[in-house]
Amino acid sequence: MFYATSDLESKLWSQGKLLVCGVDEVGRGCFAGPVVAGAVILPPQNPPNLPMPSGLADSKLLKPEVREKLAREIQAMALDYAIGLVEVDMINQIGIGKATQLAFVRAIQGLKNPPDHILIDAFYINDLDKSNQQPVKDGDKLSVSIAAASIVAKVYRDQLMRELDAQFPGYGFAIHKGYGTKLHQSAIKEKGLCLLHRTSFNLTKFL
Repeated sequence: MFYATSDLESKLWSQGKLLVCGVDEVGRGCFAGPVVAGAVILPPQNPPNLPMPSGLADSKLLKPEVREKLAREIQAMALDYAIGLVEVDMINQIGIGKATQLAFVRAIQGLKNPPDHILIDAFYINDLDKSNQQPVKDGDKLSVSIAAASIVAKVYRDQLMRELDAQFPGYGFAIHKGYGTKLHQSAIKEKGLCLLHRTSFNLTKFL
């Protein structure tokens, strides 16, 4: 397991940018359910060894029980955190790319204070000032702030999909969380599409 470090954050803290916000999304590639972004501002520390939850990494690589424990610890110690969510109807209307960007913006807008700098996994947030953004390739594997945002967002979305499973039974949303697994594809073929599905993803090919 490759764990994230605070190297990127430490450089920014040393420049006086104390409110460094990590941002990441989950659910972008799912067949169903919302896309969710997390934004997390961790307390600045110097030297760069953070007295924070150990084992921060890409949320997809962590076991569910580990993610949930880390999410609680992150939320308890963070200076600020927020969730940005975009529902299926909006995804179908504007496309997943723009919907993901909107989720990023909503997460940042949900913070109590604007961050001094944003570290984001892979790409810029188009509708925000790019001068204080830093896209980081594989950021959820490298930056503790981005990894923390990834974990908080995934735990939130997974819980939401478990709740939505009760509203849309028979698809296995509590199991696969809306991703295009064989189980999910078989359920679509058997039951058809429901209101939780992203029709903009051309899912009719699985019917």
